[in-house]
Amino acid sequence: MKGNNILSSLCYFSIFFAPFLLPIIVYFVAEDEVKYHAKKAFWSHIFPYAILFGGLAVSGIYGLSFNQSDGAGIGMMITYAVFILVGIYYFIWNIVKGVKVLKTA
Repeated sequence: MKGNNILSSLCYFSIFFAPFLLPIIVYFVAEDEVKYHAKKAFWSHIFPYAILFGGLAVSGIYGLSFNQSDGAGIGMMITYAVFILVGIYYFIWNIVKGVKVLKTA
C-alpha cells in the first residue's frame, strides 16, 4: 500500500476525528496527488456547515427585517433539515471515498 493513498484516505476518514484540521495540514505538506484529495475532503467537511450558517443567516435576516417570527422559524426548521440530510450524505460520501482511495493502492 502506498503512503500517498493512506494519507489521502486519512483525509476523508478525518470526518471521525479532525474534520477540518487534518485536510488543511495535509494540503500544505503533501504532494500534488494527495493535495487533490485533501482539498476535496476539506470542502466536503465544510459544505454542510456553510449550508447551516447561510440558512440561519437568511432566516434571521428575514425574521428581523420583515418582523416575521413564524417565517423565520419555518426557515430555521428547513435549514436544520437540509443540514442534517446534507451532513449525512457527506458523512457517508467521505467514508465511501476513503475506502475507494484505499482500494486503489
